[in-house]
Formats: sequence, C-alpha cells, structure tokens
Amino acid sequence: MEGIGILTINPGSTSTKIGVFVNLNPIFLKNINHVPEELARFDKITDQFDYRKEIIAAQLNNAEVPHEVVKAVVGRGGLLHPIESGVYEVNERMKQDLRNSPFGEHASNLGGLIADAFAQKLTGVKAYIANPVVVDELDDIARYSGHPLFNRISIFHALNQKAVARSHAKSVMRRYEDMNIIVAHLGGGITVGAHYQGRVIDVNNGLDGEGPFSPERSGTLPVGDLVRACFSGKYTQKEMMQMIKGGGGLVGYLGTNNAYDVEMRITEGDKEAEKIFEAMAYQVAKEIGAMSAVLMGDVDAILITGGIAHSKWFVNKVIERVHKVAPVHVYPGEDEMKALAMNGMRVLTGETEVKVYH
Repeated sequence: MEGIGILTINPGSTSTKIGVFVNLNPIFLKNINHVPEELARFDKITDQFDYRKEIIAAQLNNAEVPHEVVKAVVGRGGLLHPIESGVYEVNERMKQDLRNSPFGEHASNLGGLIADAFAQKLTGVKAYIANPVVVDELDDIARYSGHPLFNRISIFHALNQKAVARSHAKSVMRRYEDMNIIVAHLGGGITVGAHYQGRVIDVNNGLDGEGPFSPERSGTLPVGDLVRACFSGKYTQKEMMQMIKGGGGLVGYLGTNNAYDVEMRITEGDKEAEKIFEAMAYQVAKEIGAMSAVLMGDVDAILITGGIAHSKWFVNKVIERVHKVAPVHVYPGEDEMKALAMNGMRVLTGETEVKVYH
C-alpha cells in the first residue's frame, strides 16, 4: 500500500473513534462504544488510558491495518491552557497537563496521550494534536465581559470550525488566511465564530452558557433572574449548572436533545415545538449578525455546519435572516476524524509548521 497514512484517535465520553487515512481517504474507521459499567471502574478519566489503548490496539490488529503505512498519529486535543490554533507535537509538558487535568477533565484529554503511545511503537512517527477546544485567538477587546471579576474566554468547536473554513476557502480557490468568514457550528452545543484572516477573533463560549441556546445548553440567560434563582434556596450549585449545561435548551423546553425528533414533532403539527425550534434558529441568526459587526460588515461567507445543519427546516430559518450579510454555505455534520487527518497531512506535506506546547 502506497501513500501517506495517518492514524486518528478521537476519545469521547462513552466512545472512542479511530481511523486510518491514506492520502486522506479512509481505509479503516471504527466507532468503539464503551460499556458504562466498565468506565465507572475508573476514578479519573485519564485512568482509562490503558483500557482504551488496549481496545484500540485490538481493533487495529483485527483489521490488519499495516503499521508501515502510518506516518503520523493525530489525537483529539484536550483541555489544555489556552493556545493559538494549529498542530502541536505531543511533548512531555502537554502530557503532564493532559494527565493531571489542571484545566478540566474531559475524555478528549486521552487523545494526545494515546496518540503518543502508538507513535512511540512506530519508527520515525510522531504524535500530534490539532485545534483543541481551548484555541484562543480572541482580540483583546473581545475579552471584556462588563465587570472586572469576569473575563470572556474562548472555548468552541475549533477543530470542525477551522476544518470547514479551510475546506470552503479551498473550494473557492482562496486562502483561509485571506478571508473573513463566520462559522456557525450547530451541535449539542452551538458556537458561532468570527474568522478574520485565519484567526477566530471572537466566538461565544458554547460550553458554559453564552450565545444561542442549543439542544442541551441554555445559552445566555437574563442575568438578574439567574442570580435570583441561584440565591432562592431552591437549587444547589450542581442543579444550577445542570440547567445551564445538560438540562437547558431543547431539553429544558421540550424534554429532548434530539433536533430530528423536534423536527418530526413539527411536521406532526406540534406548534410549541415549532416555536421553540424557530427561537433557537432566531438566536443563531442573531449571533451571526453580532459576528458580522465584529468583522465590520466585511464578510466573505457564512458557513453553517454541525449535526443540526442536516435540518433544512432549521437552516432555512437561519438563512432567511442572514442571507443579506454574505453568501451562506451549508456543510452538514462534523467529520472530526477527517479534520484530524487533514491537519496531520498539512504537517507531513510541509503546508504548516508544527507548534510547541509550553
């Protein structure tokens, strides 16, 4: 087998996705679902390292993937300290932060660790991560929240947003670094980023309750009412955080985080579901409008991506409000595995320089 092979590793909370790409064509893809009872044995997520690594090794062996084809291993980036976008070689400092989780625990912390373990078994192969959720390219002015106790921070779907933006730029025969693009990622969380000549200079924190509400997150809430609820004595801190992340959005209003189910309810005449779904589209459009102001109205394209982008009903509700800002392009779904492979290929072909995590 000839060509440049890249092994990609993407650990999630209850699954691990692995893939082998040769010249960016997938020759092996596997979504390994983990038994919750098995994961419950581990006190920390990073304690699952050996367990997940051995399962991945067994799957690769069973598929008889030739080791000699792999020239790089790219893992999903975890919760590290804020870094600029790009591809980073896994080094000792990064592994220390991924193991000890000073910036938070998440299954993605295992991505770089497992990638490094496999790379060490292969001659001349290095391990990398690419565009983790902590990518921070915010303009300084975007960091002000309105009170000195609070700073706005950058946590968003960096891997998919960057991959979609680069792919779109290539499709119109332009450089991503020469374009101004707004990318709306519509998933379990929703993030809308202003990409200014290759940098995401502003984006809502989709993890912790900012921006549009989403299938399971509340988005920006009325601050006074939120404070009063916190001190009402009715809710614990854990319950309040659950309202913001996990129990908000479509879950809070309609009892489901499945956008497809909501759309089916609309087709069956559920007017309440229609109002809520349209309100979510309205908030996405409003965030896109805000990001157009960030870019001073100079917007080359608006890109809509993520799982909910499969819903033509929802996407059309967004487009009818923003189509005059810039041409809108829809890229449904999110292919994190291919995005990881694309970043690995950019390193191996010399298209980008590898960055060092400090």
